[in-house]
Amino acid sequence: MTRTYEVFLKKAGKDEFRHAGALDASDPEMAVTLAREAYVRRGEGDDLWVVDRSHVLVADPDFVRANEDRPHRHNDGSAIAERRRRVRDAEETNP
Repeated sequence: MTRTYEVFLKKAGKDEFRHAGALDASDPEMAVTLAREAYVRRGEGDDLWVVDRSHVLVADPDFVRANEDRPHRHNDGSAIAERRRRVRDAEETNP
């Protein structure tokens, strides 16, 4: 029986792991071997994670949805930019 595995790579240093792709393998050892051959042959990463897809936790979409009742968490910077503009304009008119 084959299973699907998700492959993650990371370069040395402080970079985060990034999803590189997925593959099917008969067992975990084969998954690591296939991941190495398919995703790191040319030095694309220094660290390799191979995760059985059945072990990945998937959050419910309602849980992930943005909090409409907390607009302060979705600041696009326009309120701050407007405040700075008003302060700058006031300083220019009243030096």
